[in-house]
Amino acid sequence: MGSIRSTSLADQVFDRLEDDIIQGRYPRGEMLTELRLAQELGVSRTPIREALRQLEQERLIESVGKGSRVLGITQEDLVDIMTIRERVESLSTYYAVQNMTMEGLKEVADIVDLQDFYFSRRDAAHLHLVDDRFHDAICHLCGRPVLIDTLMPLLRKTRRYRKISLEDWDRTTQTKQEHFEIYQAIASADAELAEQRMRQHIANAKAHMMKGRDENA
Repeated sequence: MGSIRSTSLADQVFDRLEDDIIQGRYPRGEMLTELRLAQELGVSRTPIREALRQLEQERLIESVGKGSRVLGITQEDLVDIMTIRERVESLSTYYAVQNMTMEGLKEVADIVDLQDFYFSRRDAAHLHLVDDRFHDAICHLCGRPVLIDTLMPLLRKTRRYRKISLEDWDRTTQTKQEHFEIYQAIASADAELAEQRMRQHIANAKAHMMKGRDENA
């Protein structure tokens, strides 16, 4: 791991460790200590301690004596997260349409165009990044702080499974079409249709994720 240098070390460390846990670099059951992480990340133990406290609040780790055990995300967790996303993300899409600006609509349109560009090149790595941007953008465009604060951690926690899902080209093709249909509803200022399409999109993603976990169990 490279070292981290930032004016907000605790937040940077938290983001790094959260991503490493979600991506499976620190698997479930692995023990983490302040000393080990300080050495790996090249920072003092103070921001490590603060980041570990945040990770424990997110229920990604648990404190056990002199260290922390990685909990990660279980299959039951994933079902719950995706079920909540179905409801919250569809609602945020509804409000995104209600509060849409010309700048916001252009942002979503540009993301959809980028998706088409990378899809035509079968560039799965960039498609994954564009998928993140699509969902993050709609979340922030809803303009509802409570929805944003609820949804963004869930989007981060499903990042790994969305990436795996997009490695299946059939699912990637379906995702591209679903994103376009959501955009069409947004561009038409049809909040209810956009909400319905986002809810179905998340339901489809959940079904594909769970199928993948069952096959890889």
